Amino acid sequence: MSKKTPQEIVIPKELLPKDGRFGCGPSKVRPEQLQALTTRGAKLLGTSHRQAPVKNLVGSVRDGLRSLFGLPADWDIVLGNGGSTVFWDVATFGLIANRSQHLVFGEFSSKFAEAAAAAPHLGDPEVISTPPGSHPVATTSDVDLYAYTHNETSTGVAMPLRRPANSGDAIVAVDATSAAGGIMWDPTEVDVYYFAPQKCFAADGGIWIAACSPKAVARIEEIHASKRWIPASLDLKIALDNSRSNQTYNTPAVGTLILFDEQVQWMNSNGGLQWCADRSATSASTMYEWAEARDFATPFVADPAMRSNVVSTIDLDGVDANEVCAALRANGVVDTDSYRKLGRNQIRVGMFPAIDPSDVAQLTRCIDYVVDNLTD
Repeated sequence: MSKKTPQEIVIPKELLPKDGRFGCGPSKVRPEQLQALTTRGAKLLGTSHRQAPVKNLVGSVRDGLRSLFGLPADWDIVLGNGGSTVFWDVATFGLIANRSQHLVFGEFSSKFAEAAAAAPHLGDPEVISTPPGSHPVATTSDVDLYAYTHNETSTGVAMPLRRPANSGDAIVAVDATSAAGGIMWDPTEVDVYYFAPQKCFAADGGIWIAACSPKAVARIEEIHASKRWIPASLDLKIALDNSRSNQTYNTPAVGTLILFDEQVQWMNSNGGLQWCADRSATSASTMYEWAEARDFATPFVADPAMRSNVVSTIDLDGVDANEVCAALRANGVVDTDSYRKLGRNQIRVGMFPAIDPSDVAQLTRCIDYVVDNLTD
């Protein structure tokens, strides 16, 4: 009898998750968010972002994030068009005064360092790197910005956020794209916490959001006063001024803002950031304990203290991860593929707050079933 192809494997219904979306971005969108597009969206889509209805929506997002993150009253929520990739360019113009230090431990943490290195008006950045699967630690240096990544989406590594000792006037800027809303953080250790909403916030991409401390705002205003040339669409001072009026410099995707606002309200109504973090931690515990109990699976991140609670990466041995993902996909369980540039035989699973922990448990049962059928 010939071995089944991945597409021929039929997973029993009792093993399947209720929702089979486990992508690491764009991530699962809750049905209630989609419903809001037809209810709230009926009055908001196709209207001016300079008028009260859309400005009130932006204000709701900003207020909701302040509450979710427990921010002091003097912090600003700033937003603009483009995702985190655009914000790296924004930061090279409007946050780095002269020189930055970058902690690099994967695909996305390297990109901000590359943007800073390419900027002709900045000094060469200091880069501290470790191999994928671990994270480096900042060292006190003669820089004016420390660039962290809270959660490296490509590798499933999360790092604690701690301000370097004796860092003086330097600011700490954190790429939180896949962490924001799913991992706890302390605003006293950070000055800029920036992200896009297509991960924990279960919205579409296309906007960036930055929670900014008074120290960060002072840096934005200092650079603006220096008369440095900055394209208007990348000017943080313009974005700051517009955000304080609950609007963006140019037209935003209102549908994304509706999805975003619905998710923030859902998070706050259920208990805030701690509830979200606990929910993701439950999923992570299920995923890592399952892998450690299997002969064919091993968590890619060897140090448990560095393992992410929102993105798990699991190496497979003795079975082709691509075939496992293909069999899952044929049964409606999708987006478990590893990050392409990492080049490992592994699966990658999103465990954002919108993903039910019980569905993560069902996913592990599905993988067991698939592996049994692929290796018989």
